Amino acid sequence: MKPVPFKHQNTTFAKDQPEYMPLPALKLEGDEGHVISCWKLSLRERIKVLFFGRIWLDLLSFNKPLTPSFMSVNRKAVFSHPDDSIKWYKKLLIK
Repeated sequence: MKPVPFKHQNTTFAKDQPEYMPLPALKLEGDEGHVISCWKLSLRERIKVLFFGRIWLDLLSFNKPLTPSFMSVNRKAVFSHPDDSIKWYKKLLIK
């Protein structure tokens, strides 16, 4: 599984830190400090999820309190964007 760039990202964490994998992300304004990333599973990982239904998550807390975390297969469960209100056929007319 690896992080992948996505349409609404506005930053990449650790892009100049060779000891870490670059993390394309959407950083949202607000007190909560939301940072959203998108991950792609390899074919082998997809098959394992299909059969076993499990994904493991490793968070580095650097011995600080753990931050709340949430994973989903649906982007709209994580964040919405103004583009969401535009229907696909209207997008064709705009371009």
